[in-house]
Amino acid sequence: MSEQPIGYWVKLVDSLITERFQDALEEHGVTRRQWMLLNHLRSGAASGGELTEALSPFFGDPVPEGEPRTPSEHLAELVESGWVLEDGHMFSLTERGNLSLERLTEIVDGIRTSATENIEPVDFATTVNTLRTMAANLGYRDGQAAPPQ
Repeated sequence: MSEQPIGYWVKLVDSLITERFQDALEEHGVTRRQWMLLNHLRSGAASGGELTEALSPFFGDPVPEGEPRTPSEHLAELVESGWVLEDGHMFSLTERGNLSLERLTEIVDGIRTSATENIEPVDFATTVNTLRTMAANLGYRDGQAAPPQ
């Protein structure tokens, strides 16, 4: 392998993770962003604004062709599918949504396991801490939304 700067590897890994998630989730009729919305709702009902704020870092990424562009469009599809219930301005998982999320979580966990295969837990923790420190060195503060790409 050629020597490349860290930015090369960070972008490459990010794009490979994104591609793998998109492909796996698409097979089950959801987008990666919809999976994130479902996962956020696992902890309880939330307003559309709360969901948009919580997932804002992921809605700055380029949107794949044919995919909804806004959190509200993603939510509308999840409501239409019967996975999410809308009551006023609040959204919550339905029983069907909970069951689907359990299955999708197994798939996502499998991808994460595959991505970290042959990496010692201490090395993985060091990598994450290093990236977190680099982000802070470049001006990121905990809780701040990641800039759109």
